Amino acid sequence: MELTLSDFARLAEARLPPATWSLFEGGAGAERALAADPDAFDRVRLRSSTTSGAGRPETATTILGRLWDAPVGIAPLAHQALAHPSGELATLRGTAAAAGVPVVISAFAGRPVEELAAESTVPLWLQMCRPRDRPPDRALIARAERAGFEALVLAAGVPATAPEAAGSAPGLDWAQVGRVRALTSLPIIVQGVLTGQDALRAIDAGADGIVVANHGGRRIEGAAGALDVLPEVAAAVAGRVPVLLDGGVHRGRDVLAALALGAEAVLIGRPVLHGLAVGAAEGVNCVLATLLEEFEDAMASAGLASVADIGTGLVEAAGDTAATPPEPARGGGVLRAADLHASVTDPVMDTMNFLNEVTLRYPEAVSFAPGRPYGGFFDTEQIFTHVRRYLDHLASGGRSPAQVRETVYQYGPSAGLIRDLIAASLRADEGIDVPPDSIVVTVGCQEAMFLALRALMAGPDDVLLVSSPSYMGITGAARLLDAEVAVVEEREDGLSCADVDAAIAAERARGRRPRAIYVIPDHSNPSGVTMPLETRHELLDLADRLDVLVLEDSPYRLVSPGVQIQSLKSLDRRRRVVHLGSYAKTIFPGARVGYAIADQPVLREDGTRGLLADELAKIKSMLTVNTSALSQAAVAGALLECGGRVSDLNSRSAAHYGDTMRYTLDALERVFPAERRAELGVCWNAPTGGFFLTLQVPFPADNAALVRSAEDFGVIWTPMAYFHPHGGGSRTIRLSISYLTRAEADEGVSRLARFIETEAGAAPPGARAAMRPTAFTEVAGGHHSD
Repeated sequence: MELTLSDFARLAEARLPPATWSLFEGGAGAERALAADPDAFDRVRLRSSTTSGAGRPETATTILGRLWDAPVGIAPLAHQALAHPSGELATLRGTAAAAGVPVVISAFAGRPVEELAAESTVPLWLQMCRPRDRPPDRALIARAERAGFEALVLAAGVPATAPEAAGSAPGLDWAQVGRVRALTSLPIIVQGVLTGQDALRAIDAGADGIVVANHGGRRIEGAAGALDVLPEVAAAVAGRVPVLLDGGVHRGRDVLAALALGAEAVLIGRPVLHGLAVGAAEGVNCVLATLLEEFEDAMASAGLASVADIGTGLVEAAGDTAATPPEPARGGGVLRAADLHASVTDPVMDTMNFLNEVTLRYPEAVSFAPGRPYGGFFDTEQIFTHVRRYLDHLASGGRSPAQVRETVYQYGPSAGLIRDLIAASLRADEGIDVPPDSIVVTVGCQEAMFLALRALMAGPDDVLLVSSPSYMGITGAARLLDAEVAVVEEREDGLSCADVDAAIAAERARGRRPRAIYVIPDHSNPSGVTMPLETRHELLDLADRLDVLVLEDSPYRLVSPGVQIQSLKSLDRRRRVVHLGSYAKTIFPGARVGYAIADQPVLREDGTRGLLADELAKIKSMLTVNTSALSQAAVAGALLECGGRVSDLNSRSAAHYGDTMRYTLDALERVFPAERRAELGVCWNAPTGGFFLTLQVPFPADNAALVRSAEDFGVIWTPMAYFHPHGGGSRTIRLSISYLTRAEADEGVSRLARFIETEAGAAPPGARAAMRPTAFTEVAGGHHSD
């Protein structure tokens, strides 16, 4: 059976880790721009012919004075080594085996231009992002010329305007085209043009070619499909320079459609990564050969003898993005996002993907984004020791070898295997005295949130209250469940009970029923604020008086230095607190073990009584059935090893996090002394523990700023706007210190300071180019964010 490019995509997805697949396939925001490219091709109808010429059609074409075997090139693709270790080398070999067509080398290629040129037998073009007239750029251009590259592709970046300004001019200063022109005699192609007007501007600035593209939907949310704007661009250019299209090409007929609507060639991207993942060079060869064979078949079906015969008369209707929706799928299994649950297009659902993409795209940057434990404290052998400790515990308790085997190999009870050990640990470490049957062991704390919300949010009028800013996991879970969320704005010193009281009164005045308020009372994510003891008592009294529950999520208590304030659950005498716990930070996140303490009585319709935990276990049985017995065994062994005193187990890590937090705060003081930060409008808080602090800056700290920070200064952070459900935090960033050493924190703060000075317009002219780090290898970085 012959494979299609869709088959290669399915095979690649099966082979690649989910994070890598998401990086390759994801798009910006709600991914409307990502969907726009294939949708545009689906709307095109091509005329067929009842006659055809003798033999196979001639696919050769000449572009920029170079003969191509077919009007198809390879788009610039970053991180190819994630698809296959041979990366760009395999792509070059696979392309050469299929056809003599150009390969555009990404600005983020993993190998030097000289090495790639030495291995290549096909034309090479070099992509450059944000080029400037500075020594590094001049040197790179000179090296590419010496190596034999045949053209430069200037990539238009994210616009300086807001992400919703879809279809606007690329973030490329047209004067940069002229500056690059002064540095090289190579043809210059501008990539990312989406309007006829911008195409003319590019040509006037000195461009020798245009690539119509929306960057695969990765950079501008809501941008039009490249094919939709191609006719406009082609008409404006009127043959003065070659026009290429990059985006959405997955079939041979797509190549034909693009040429009929004005392109002289197309560039393909994601299908090449799919072929690379499936079979290295041979996979790339197969993908390209398949596409070219389909293109020849499409030409033959249309009665075309050569590329020169392709014209606009071949197209019946190109459609209109705004007016003509895609037709329903016919046999291809294609679904429309509009027919899926609205949460899949909610921007909050894409924040993790965006951060992961930025982190993977700049692996040598110092990352203040990941909210996960420092990896230096983990030892692989500990896992085996912990599991063995638990198995011995079972045996010493009287279980036979068969029963021990059954416990860890088979499905277990939905409520969990290790509830007794968790209950004992909570008594020893936290002063929380609850029976084991009030505990449900969950797949991480995220499942505990989901179970609690599903049980409590019974109808459309039920409301969950959250602080703003708030952990995006709880708002994401509410979105999935169609649960209403009301926001209580957090003050500088944290949550105010008076504000909570007012918010509950306002919701009841609207006819809604507030059911619970979600809080992270200790060193919260994202703000780092800790709730005072007096406020904790006040909140419990308020919850009892107003008949609401408190969802307490406190994963940072036992990894913070010093004596911690009593948890809300340990102070709870009226069963108002549902405590959502996790061992991700205290034992290890890979186990994915959390728990919920839900000791609230439930009176059932039949008159029987139970606990809320029983109801959560019922829901869990239909969601994940049970939490992995092997993961529970590893966590249980750790609890047994420390006698339930998780605080003792984490004494070293808590000291490390405390030290790194203090060091980071001191570093901020050094780079921003009081007078300078007053001039800039920069300030930050000073948490006493946890993983996070917040920093206010004098400019919009959005996704575009984050990309500039990573690209130009080698430092990554998290926009606080992600954590404000109803808007806010646009000029604040979150810094996580948990995954860094002192040296990394020091270097990261220095880079961050240079970025902030530049964004604030305070750096001397030309300083931005000089500030770009050149020796990333000194600092380890590049981590996923939680």
